[in-house]
Amino acid sequence: MKKELVASMIDHTLLAPEAGVKEILATCADAKKYHFASVCINPIYVEKVAAELAGSGVRVCTVVGFPLGTVPSEDKSDETLRAISNGADEIDMVIPIGAARDGKFDEVESDIAAVVKAARKAGEKAGKKIIVKVILETCFLTDEMIAECCRRAKSAGADFVKTSTGFANPKSADGTLLPNGATVHHVELMRSTVGSSMGVKASGGVRSAADAVHMLEAGANRLGTSNGVKIIEEWDESTPVKGY
Repeated sequence: MKKELVASMIDHTLLAPEAGVKEILATCADAKKYHFASVCINPIYVEKVAAELAGSGVRVCTVVGFPLGTVPSEDKSDETLRAISNGADEIDMVIPIGAARDGKFDEVESDIAAVVKAARKAGEKAGKKIIVKVILETCFLTDEMIAECCRRAKSAGADFVKTSTGFANPKSADGTLLPNGATVHHVELMRSTVGSSMGVKASGGVRSAADAVHMLEAGANRLGTSNGVKIIEEWDESTPVKGY
């Protein structure tokens, strides 16, 4: 599998709260060098990143309701409109995770639909197609919850479902920290639920070329990672990747 194809599926991500302009600009430079799909940054940097990436073919991705998902849908809509006005091309939104755990999937779908509606409206005004990705935070959900959230995201008109924020801290009953990122099982479940009509983004813990292979073979067609450069530089083009 060619490095160029892998790079075209990577959202080169820098969402660390301590990241400053210097780090953001370096991330943009890497994205342009390797032709990643997008640079994913916090909303405060959208305008700067849009200017930096102009004409490069690398898209501007930002997050909404991040990382907890616990803001009203109206606020998520406003964030979406503002981000696209500032130059965003892709919106990664976090669902209300508690609603999903409570089985209130109509609320989950309504929340997603509000962001999709705002993205479509702003995208039409800007003259471009906005991609909406729905972050489920799979580490907090059962398989049944994940599948239903995927169905609701599809029904609401989203373009992708996404595993994780990378910022969750799930714990066992005794307080032991549990894994919080993408797993092969969850990616396979998400792909089997949405079929081929939606994208699946594996995010959280994708740190190496081997991790990338596992996620791609499980059905992901977008990878969210801050290790995009490492993945591409260590990628062996002779490595077979099932499905590609």
